[in-house]
Amino acid sequence: MKKLLTILCLLLLSPCSYSEDPPLDIDYSIISKTITNNAVALRERALSDNLSVDIVESLTTEVGPRRMGTEGDKRAISWALEKFKELGFDRVWTEEVLLDRGWVRGEAKAEILSPYPHNIVMTALGYSVGTNGDLVGEIVEFKTFAELEAVPEGNNLKGKIAFVSYSMSDFKPHPSQPSMGGYSEGTKARSRGHVTAAKRGAEALIIRSVGTDSNRYAHTGSGYGYEEGVKKIPAAAVSAPDAILIQNILKRETPVIMKMNMTSEIIGPKKGANIIGEITGREPSDQYLVLGAHMDSWDEGTGALDDGAGVGAMMAAAAFIGQMEKRPKRSLRVLLFAGEEIGFYGVNDYMKKHKGALDKHVLGAEADGGGGRVHTLIPGVGETALLVINEMHKLIAPLGIVLSNNNNAKGGSDMSVLGEAGMPALNFSQNSNDYFKYHHTPNDTFDKIIDEDMRYLTAAYSTIFYLAAEMPINFRH
Repeated sequence: MKKLLTILCLLLLSPCSYSEDPPLDIDYSIISKTITNNAVALRERALSDNLSVDIVESLTTEVGPRRMGTEGDKRAISWALEKFKELGFDRVWTEEVLLDRGWVRGEAKAEILSPYPHNIVMTALGYSVGTNGDLVGEIVEFKTFAELEAVPEGNNLKGKIAFVSYSMSDFKPHPSQPSMGGYSEGTKARSRGHVTAAKRGAEALIIRSVGTDSNRYAHTGSGYGYEEGVKKIPAAAVSAPDAILIQNILKRETPVIMKMNMTSEIIGPKKGANIIGEITGREPSDQYLVLGAHMDSWDEGTGALDDGAGVGAMMAAAAFIGQMEKRPKRSLRVLLFAGEEIGFYGVNDYMKKHKGALDKHVLGAEADGGGGRVHTLIPGVGETALLVINEMHKLIAPLGIVLSNNNNAKGGSDMSVLGEAGMPALNFSQNSNDYFKYHHTPNDTFDKIIDEDMRYLTAAYSTIFYLAAEMPINFRH
């Protein structure tokens, strides 16, 4: 009967509670019956406890937006230190991270002057310069970033406003490509377009917002900074409906003249910090498992999905493990990184400071995909450890999670810096829950969090990392 129950759970992709022994298909020579029982109990607790949601609510209410180096960032650091202590983490500290430039967003306004007057919804892209008053120019459209790159450098776009109209919905991924492919393509213009356009003589860059919504608000995001010797031009994103409007006007084959005014300003260096909470394992060791999320967020919403959900899931998952009858055998370290949104400042600094101890990082993963449920577990471990991952996966399969055939995970987001350097890692691929409709916009707010889905997300991380903490496995082998 229990065997049938397990099969039904996997087929229905729904959570199941085991009132008697754990599933019979677990290989107890790899995971003991005691550890399996504990893992099932932990999973079921996480499915019924709203702690991760409560953490996101606290962060978005008591702190709100927290772009690195701002007053919100300072509040977030204080908040996290107190929250770690409240949740029972026994080692809590910060590591200062320097930001070479600060930024004031200011205001952003735009309008089409001719041939058909229209107001345009626009937002500055992060760390863009302002326009120094009104900037007026003719719009030249490029359907992709590659089209803009194909223009020879020089003065071919002199006096023009370069417009990259690429839409995430235009991306047609091959089944073997990740679902993030459309987003990755869109960020090319967002991150490098201002320098590319400036090298071709443009006065400004605008892009269609990198998102999947049809709402009339714009998605911000950050560029890679400006290049020495290249003119600094303003860069902004327009809402999807306004991007379509501009395209429709351009179809009339009449010059389209836009006026834009941005008061954004780059200012001097700032400081932030990586925030670290640790639950010390019951067996003395200098090795630890690492769970990551990024603390910084863009300044137009309250950073609930990006990445408050990750912060909540990781803090709660580790706290649940730490609150079990026995502390975990291995230590758990939760890393809340600074400056992810503007170029992985926090994790790069962490890597410099801890490079000599990378071998102490047993296994890592990061949650940075909103609050949606995990649908696929992708390992990135040694061949022997892969056999253990196969057994571990069976205990989260009832959550609707399949195990990927790939073994190339790097940990996701910031954590991928450590994964690329050799740390064994797991990627937990999530249901987006319309993530790209909201992220980097004023609409990234707490009401987008779905309680049940957050519990599923937290249950996946807590179950797997409890198992990893209890088993004397070298995930590199």
